[in-house]
Amino acid sequence: MNILLLGAGNMGSALAQQFVRAGHDVRIAATTLEKAASVAARIPGATAVDAAGSAAASDVIVVATPFDQAVKALKVAGPVDGKVVIDITNPLTADYMGLTIGHQTSAAEEIAKAVPNADVVKAFNTLFAQVLAAGPSFADSQTAPAFVASDSERAKATATALIESIGFRPVDAGPLKNARYLEPLAGLNIYFGYGAGQGTSIAPTWIRRD
Repeated sequence: MNILLLGAGNMGSALAQQFVRAGHDVRIAATTLEKAASVAARIPGATAVDAAGSAAASDVIVVATPFDQAVKALKVAGPVDGKVVIDITNPLTADYMGLTIGHQTSAAEEIAKAVPNADVVKAFNTLFAQVLAAGPSFADSQTAPAFVASDSERAKATATALIESIGFRPVDAGPLKNARYLEPLAGLNIYFGYGAGQGTSIAPTWIRRD
């Protein structure tokens, strides 16, 4: 797939690395071209692009900015009409120990309101950047799950295909409003990782009896 990553931080860099390894065409945009170029230089196969108008040549746009910068980044990159937009953001407080919105809406729903003609899907937000960078394999032959929520079957199928292409296990989490659950789940994971000292080699999942 032709993928544009908006954001060159830890999450964006980790996903870019995995997508390139999976054979996707990856372009990276950031707040400055220099920042995007510095990240792309460390990922052979990735290309840095100017953020302005960068959505035009992309099939899939991954929003890997902080939530409060997401809509602005999409507007700069746009127009995004008809594009699949994958929101990986979490609306975190400054100390990363809480959410700024929730219960009645979610980051994903607010982004979808801002770009109503795009197909928005929530994915990857419950995974630490370190887990994405290291890959999907965990102890006891477990594979880390990536939850997918969207009102668009096309967007959900696209995100699912990307998740599978990098070896993670996609889990259908229902409609986009279920991002209201996925974002607090990410917050709990962050608490376990940092607040409770479990580190970043963890990921939330569900167990089942055969």
